[in-house]
Amino acid sequence: MVIVFTASLFALSGCQKEEAVKNKIGLVFDIGGRGDLSFNDSAYAGLERAMADFDIEATYLEPGEGGENREELLRTLAEEGYELIFAVGFLFTDAVISAAADFPESKFALIDGYVPDLTADSNIVCLGFAEHEGSFLVGAAAALKSETGKIGFVGGMNIPLIQKFEAGYRAGAAYVNPDIEVVVNYIGSTGEAFKNPQAGRELALAQCDQGCDVIYHASGASGIGVIAACAERETWVIGVDSDQYLTASDEEKPFVLTSMLKRVDVSVYETIKAFVEGNYEGGYKTFDLSVDGVGYSVSNEAAIADIQDQLEEIKAEIVDGTVVVPTNYEELDAFLAELGG
Repeated sequence: MVIVFTASLFALSGCQKEEAVKNKIGLVFDIGGRGDLSFNDSAYAGLERAMADFDIEATYLEPGEGGENREELLRTLAEEGYELIFAVGFLFTDAVISAAADFPESKFALIDGYVPDLTADSNIVCLGFAEHEGSFLVGAAAALKSETGKIGFVGGMNIPLIQKFEAGYRAGAAYVNPDIEVVVNYIGSTGEAFKNPQAGRELALAQCDQGCDVIYHASGASGIGVIAACAERETWVIGVDSDQYLTASDEEKPFVLTSMLKRVDVSVYETIKAFVEGNYEGGYKTFDLSVDGVGYSVSNEAAIADIQDQLEEIKAEIVDGTVVVPTNYEELDAFLAELGG
């Protein structure tokens, strides 16, 4: 199903004509679609904000169950004349490369993916994030709040991108407590790992049984189950991508310590803004801690207030380069070794 939203300016007088739509913007979600309370919803929030601010026609599409029709959806939008097309997630990488080659007049914004050898003249822009930096902060928060000295991490798909979250989280926890123990589990090795709340719930319950009293998930819609399990066990949980305190149920809210904010909404909005204003460039754009492309939420003030000053000090150390956050297991090992003296 294709749902089309048009944001345009209407005159107050019914006698005046609607202004012409100037730009057509398309967005293709990854599997999980709207309602994942995470990555896809954050992308939509950026699109929705752009609809309010700019004279655009905006359309979004959702792939089938296994995501096999990703490229087909990109091509559909390009064939219909959409000028800027967002592909939400690294699993679109090959599809974007193929579609962009056949539709040079359309611009493609690939969120979280990487295409080599792009230039400013390319019709592809890769939008990346410093997830490791935001994860470092919530790792520090987890270690500061833990009373058992054991915290957990539930990842979705076991790939380098999600390992980047894990590396930052473990490094941040160790930075404030070198003796902290981190239990790590991944849901699976395919994209389905991001849409399995039951598996997320089971892993979170198992980590609670092992003594973890704070659990961070980077698992998309599977995190719905992680949050539910932590609330059931009255254990702190850390959300991801968007502020999951805001979407948690009343029963869950007290246990959502914070969320690692990955401002996909900002990346979508800023890319649309640049395009509408004639400033689009292909290539690479990274949203890091210095531009608030990542961060942590403070909606649960009662939970986070006692450690917020410490987190802000650590944030400043990352931004000024005093702390260099690891992005993978090799860098994590070196970071932990240095902490150990």
